[in-house]
Amino acid sequence: MSDNTQSARPGWEAVVSAALLRGWVAFTRRTIAPYQAAIVRIGISLCFGGFLLREWPNRRVLYGDLAPWSTGLARQMLASNHAFTILAWSDNRWWFEAVYAAAIVVSALLLVGWRTRTMSVLFMVLVLSIQNRSVLVGDGGDNVVHLMAIYLAFTRCGTVWSLDARAARLGRLVERDVTGVALWLLLGAALAYCQLSGFATLGMLDMGAYDWGTVFWLFWLFVGAREWLRRRQPDGEGADLLDALTTMVHNSAMLVIAVEVCFIYATAGWYKIQGSLWEGGTALYFPLHLAYFDPWPGLSALLGGNSILVCLITYGTVMVQVSFPFLVFNRRIKNVLLVLMMIEHAAIAVTLGLPFFSLAMIAADAVFLPTGFLTRLGEGVAKGVARATHSPVLRQSIKRPRRATESEQETVSLIR
Repeated sequence: MSDNTQSARPGWEAVVSAALLRGWVAFTRRTIAPYQAAIVRIGISLCFGGFLLREWPNRRVLYGDLAPWSTGLARQMLASNHAFTILAWSDNRWWFEAVYAAAIVVSALLLVGWRTRTMSVLFMVLVLSIQNRSVLVGDGGDNVVHLMAIYLAFTRCGTVWSLDARAARLGRLVERDVTGVALWLLLGAALAYCQLSGFATLGMLDMGAYDWGTVFWLFWLFVGAREWLRRRQPDGEGADLLDALTTMVHNSAMLVIAVEVCFIYATAGWYKIQGSLWEGGTALYFPLHLAYFDPWPGLSALLGGNSILVCLITYGTVMVQVSFPFLVFNRRIKNVLLVLMMIEHAAIAVTLGLPFFSLAMIAADAVFLPTGFLTRLGEGVAKGVARATHSPVLRQSIKRPRRATESEQETVSLIR
């Protein structure tokens, strides 16, 4: 009797194999964290586009022909560190103005989710181009935008909360996408011209194994092949293969974003521990009394004058940053820490006058927000906008997502 019972039970090898199979199917077939990808896309594009608009009067001094960090100095550094920027290709003012204006337009288009696959790549190109032109004027928030812009190019960040998603939901995907084909051909022609004419200097579009030219052509060819197969052979093996590959790349990129956020907080927390001001609980006092970080002198004086509050915030910041990478696997504790960190960044935006740094960090933190909260947030925003504009169409702009299947619910995801 006992022998029959033991033989009927599956062994641990079968259990592990079944779990691995379910995980592999989910990894290749299920787009993980689409709402988190969308909120990161919205936050990062809003941060970068808003920064460019705010610095419009100072754009030439920061990144253009009037910058102390001249184009010649930038090219010398680029020749040694091999960073990418299309602003180094020409000294003409019209080129700088065109790139700067294009960055604002692309940020807005990525924000609303129009042609997100193309706009995410263009956004990456423009973020790298502007930031790498003058590397000495950036801060920690710029570094976060820099990294997230690269990661977003590999995600399906327009699956929800985008004009692309709305068009797909309303059945507006036409058989012949004239706009998409024209945009694809135009970008391919522009890339070929920059390479063949020599306009791209410093070897930035070389075709080596790890060069940007290879990366951009792979993006271009992959998008074209996927769209062609999806429209000509939607049920074919080629379309399924490329769709599975796209899903795997997206899921990997979302995991990288989550790990990157953990690295940011871990390194920040451990560096703080090594500082005497943070050990003494007085680190917050000093930035509150710097004129450069003093948009509200009365508020800074009120906070800086309370030694107990300064000590609590200083030690609390260190504890939250150090513990977050280790407690992220506990969903309840993770959500509490997320609230604390977002409140902290919002306070930094107000008290220290660093709104874009705070927005970049909050957007990166949003990768860990629960899906249920994000869907309710989206529905609330849609209803609020519809109520304010008296538009019944907007109430239907964000649909409640379908319930996950049993196999999807069993899939363990750090950022679900």
